[in-house]
Amino acid sequence: MRDVEGLAGGGYAQLPAGRFPAFARHDLPELGYERSRREPDWARSSTIASRHHEVDLPTFQIGGWYDIFSQGTLDNFTAMRSAGRPTTLVMGPWTHVDQGHVTGDVNFGFGAHSDFVGLRGRSIGMQFDWFQRTIGDGEALEPDAGQVLLFVMDINQWREETEWPLCRAVDTHFHLRADGRLAPEPPPVAEQHEEFTYDPMDPVPTTGGALLLTDEFRPGPLDQTAVEAREDVLVFTTEPLTEDTEVTGRVKAVLFAATDGPSTDWVARLCDVDENGVSRNVTDGIVRVRTATPGESAEHVVDLWSTSIVFRAGHRIRLQVTSSKFPRWDRNLNTGEPEDSATTARVARQQIFHDQIFHDPARPSRIVLPLMPPA
Repeated sequence: MRDVEGLAGGGYAQLPAGRFPAFARHDLPELGYERSRREPDWARSSTIASRHHEVDLPTFQIGGWYDIFSQGTLDNFTAMRSAGRPTTLVMGPWTHVDQGHVTGDVNFGFGAHSDFVGLRGRSIGMQFDWFQRTIGDGEALEPDAGQVLLFVMDINQWREETEWPLCRAVDTHFHLRADGRLAPEPPPVAEQHEEFTYDPMDPVPTTGGALLLTDEFRPGPLDQTAVEAREDVLVFTTEPLTEDTEVTGRVKAVLFAATDGPSTDWVARLCDVDENGVSRNVTDGIVRVRTATPGESAEHVVDLWSTSIVFRAGHRIRLQVTSSKFPRWDRNLNTGEPEDSATTARVARQQIFHDQIFHDPARPSRIVLPLMPPA
């Protein structure tokens, strides 16, 4: 219990990261994660990924935009739908353990609560209704036709759809520009690259997001002021929006970046900046580069998972770029050594290019947002 209670105070930071030190000290069996790393075939045998066609049953998927398993919920839905199976999807503004109406710093309104679901009734009631339609009393089976119910954050509305992802969403590029700008237009000429130093022993602290950590780390949308004040976090921001702008779908960042070491991580985070300048995280992602060529620029695609949010007129869209979010994600020690045994770290010098290494303005670093057409 002392080990568990001390996770935030140092337990998460113990090295090596591949073998949880508390388990080793107490000779406890691990929970399957370490075996999955050692035995990829065993891991594949115990996951549903790529095997949805084997499940000949209706399914009910329910998750939250700030749930650590949010993208898995969406992927299960799309895979079951592709396999021709009846499947239902409900996505609220929730975390993994809380389906209330206040998530992080944001009150999404009573209608967001799982006891109301926009006056549709309790989510548990929706599940009971689904079971009744699906299996009934065992005499008259009526497979569920499937539906999609999404909560659109910041306009705080539930919306019924017939698909996911939404085919009417248009992937739109916002480009990283000089002086911290984020703009629809790519740079017309080569612009000076950005630099920062990433120290694994002083990582960017986890501040909100899709989490399943100890209570010291609050999930959801949180004020990013302290994070964005750090020298190892680059920030790119649009001009104030002239109209409401809805982003619904999967978000990705494409970074042309270089490191001076053999391995490193790249983290991208989408944020909503309100009229008062308060920046709150929407969604984020990470990519680990295990075999980097020191000093050489390469293209890295960061999957930020999915969201549904309206950036209000007067708000600004922001992208953070850094190399850590700890302890949400394990630190890359920048040495290239196996995570299972690495205990030493090195500081890395990171570079982000507004255009790729040959200064081709047609291929700049950017974030790709699925924008919904105006209603």
